[in-house]
Amino acid sequence: MKSQTFFPLRPLLLRAFALAALSLCALLLITGCAVGPTYQRPLMPEVAAYKEAGDWVPATPLDALERGPWWQLFNDPVLNALAVRVEVSNQNVAAAVAAYAQARSLVAEQRAGLFPTVTLGGGTSRAQSSSNNSSNTRSNYQASLGASWEPDVWGRLHIAAQGAAAAEAASAADLASARLSAQGELVVNYLSLRQQDAQRALLATALTGYVRALEIAQNRYTAGVAAKTDVLQAQTQLANTQAEEAGLQRTRAQLEHAIAVLVGQAPGSFALPAQTHWQPSVPEAPVGVPSTLLQRRPDIATAERRVAIANAQIGVARAAYYPNIGLNASAGTAASRVADLLSAPAAVWSLGLSAAQVLFDGGARNARVDAATAAYEQTVARYRQVVLSAFQNVEGQLAGMRVLQAQQALRIQASSAADQLEQQVLNRYRSGQVSYSEVITAQTTALNARRALVQVTADRQTTAAALMQALGGGWQAGE
Repeated sequence: MKSQTFFPLRPLLLRAFALAALSLCALLLITGCAVGPTYQRPLMPEVAAYKEAGDWVPATPLDALERGPWWQLFNDPVLNALAVRVEVSNQNVAAAVAAYAQARSLVAEQRAGLFPTVTLGGGTSRAQSSSNNSSNTRSNYQASLGASWEPDVWGRLHIAAQGAAAAEAASAADLASARLSAQGELVVNYLSLRQQDAQRALLATALTGYVRALEIAQNRYTAGVAAKTDVLQAQTQLANTQAEEAGLQRTRAQLEHAIAVLVGQAPGSFALPAQTHWQPSVPEAPVGVPSTLLQRRPDIATAERRVAIANAQIGVARAAYYPNIGLNASAGTAASRVADLLSAPAAVWSLGLSAAQVLFDGGARNARVDAATAAYEQTVARYRQVVLSAFQNVEGQLAGMRVLQAQQALRIQASSAADQLEQQVLNRYRSGQVSYSEVITAQTTALNARRALVQVTADRQTTAAALMQALGGGWQAGE
C-alpha cells in the first residue's frame, strides 16, 4: 500500500532531476574560462642589502610563521605574566577576534552560492461555492518540492568566494596585527614604567645627599664660616629635586593605568609594585637580521590580501558582460484530503532554464570594471608603500640600536667621572676650599649623568622591543 502511495510523485522527481542533469551537462559544454584576472602578488623594487645590517630579499607575506613569546627576551617574569593577559583580556584583540569570526562566516555564505537551493513547500485552503440555494465547501491541500541553481558558468561566484577567502585571510592578519600592537604597547609601557622606577631611585639617593649637603651648609653658616647664600642654594636644589621626583610619580601612575587597560583591568584595581633594584636586560639583535622575519608582519599580509580582494572584484565586475543563467525544477501534488496528498493523480512538475543578458546599460558595466581596476591599482600602491615603510622602520631601529649601544658606553664613562668629581668637590667644600655653588654644579652634573645612563639603557630596551615588533614579533624564526 505504501508503494502505491508514493508512486505518482517518485517518477516526477526522477524525471525532473534527470532533465536537470542533462541541462547541467549542456551548460558545462558551453561554459568558458573564468572571467577574472589571475592573481599575482605585486612585485617590489629589488634592493641588494640592508643599509644598516645584513642581506634581504623581496617581501613575501609569511605571517603564519610562529612568532613565539618574544617579550621573554627581556627576562622579566612580571612582564611575561602581563603579556599573557593581553592575549585573553585586551578588548581591541577581542574585537579583532570577533571580526575574524565574521569574515569566516562571510566566506561560508559566499561558498554556499555555488550549490543549489532546495525548498519544501506546503499549504492548505478552504473554499465555498453556492448555487440554487445550496452551498458546497471543500478543502484543498498542496505539497511541493523545488530546487533552483545558478550555475557558475563564468566563474563569478567562484571569484566572489575567492575574494571572501582573501578577506578572511586579511581579517586574520588584522587580528595578528591587533595582538602584536597590544603586546608591543604593553612591553614599551612596562619598560618605561621600570625606567621611572629607576629614575625615582636615583632621585631618592640624590635627595639623601642633598639633605646632607644642606646640613653641612647650615652648620657652616651657623659656625660663621659660610654665607647665608650657601643655605639658600642648598634649599633650592633640594626643593627642585623633590618637585621633579613628584613629577616622576605622576608619569609612573599614567603608565600603570595604561598597562591596566591593555590587560583588560580597571586602573583602580590594578597596581605594579616598584622595583628598587633595576637590572635591565637588553636583548642583542643578531648581526644579520634575516628579511624573512619582516615578512611575518601582519600589516604587510593585510595589504597584500587587500590586493587579492581587489583583483577578485575585477572578475566580478567583468562577469556582468555575460548572461545570467539559472536552472530550476519543481514537483508537487494537490488533493482534497491529506491522506490522498501523495497518491493524488493531480501531480505537476516543471523544469526551467533561464538566461538573461543586458544589451545596453549606457556604459555602466564598463565603468564598474574601470572602477574595480582603479581600486586594484590603489591597493597595489598601498601594499608597496607598506612594504617600503616596513623596511624603513627596521632600518631605523637597527641604526638606533647601534648608536644607543655606543652611547651607553660613553654614558658609563661620563657617570663614573661625574661621581668622582662630586665627591672631590664636596670634600673640598667641607675644608672650605671651594664655594657651595661648585658643590651644586658637581652634584647636578653627577645626577644628570646617572639619569642619562638610565635613560640610554631604557632607550636600548624600547628600541629592541620596537625592532622585534617591526620584524613581526622577535628576530628568531622558531621562537
